[in-house]
Amino acid sequence: MKVLQDKTQIENARKEMISKGISSLEPSYYFIFRKLGLIRGLSLGDYLKSWDVLETLNFLDLHIKKNKPILDIGCYASEIIIALHRSGYSCLTGIDLNPSLGEMPHGETIRYEKQNFMQTKFKDASFEAITSISVIEHGFDEQKLLVEISRLLRPGGYFIASFDYWPEKIDTSGLKFFGMDWLIFSKTDVSEFIDHAARYGLAPVGESHFKAKDTPIRCAGKAYTFGWLVLKKVG
Repeated sequence: MKVLQDKTQIENARKEMISKGISSLEPSYYFIFRKLGLIRGLSLGDYLKSWDVLETLNFLDLHIKKNKPILDIGCYASEIIIALHRSGYSCLTGIDLNPSLGEMPHGETIRYEKQNFMQTKFKDASFEAITSISVIEHGFDEQKLLVEISRLLRPGGYFIASFDYWPEKIDTSGLKFFGMDWLIFSKTDVSEFIDHAARYGLAPVGESHFKAKDTPIRCAGKAYTFGWLVLKKVG
């Protein structure tokens, strides 16, 4: 477990992604072109998620071979699966319920499927790693998520997730995104999630650090940061 501490980490992560040739973000002035209808197509990525995307990429580079199967959940408009493709990973699958999923790039080499990540059609032990960038906090259902992640991962495989986070509880009652309840994970929420994951043969990788210094993320009147967690399939 790691925590995004300040905006500088976001800035430095984006610079590193650009230097590695794996950034998908458009120049800021493209926003005007899109409003004028001069540019069409899907806009990929989110600058604020630079840190968690890079953390995920760096972890996978150290632990997963390029030809191993990786699943990205909630992949529509997400940058991680495209960054993995550009990094040389050759067995990528992305799932999402968005009806515009077909707009995602590299459809000739990346397998995209419209599926609910809580209940997929994939066979048991289909993937070496599963990535999730700012997804699980929307409509969070701990048991369904852990059951499916454990089922899909191969022994020794990894679940890598980033999510909205603040050490103390932030009330998000009545706030919805994508038609789903929104959870900003607290330290207690994450600790309980890690404890319950053990029942499904999933154990945290490395030390857990829960402290937060700043609130670089602001949305819907709430100020918070991002958490990043890796669980390994051990049983």
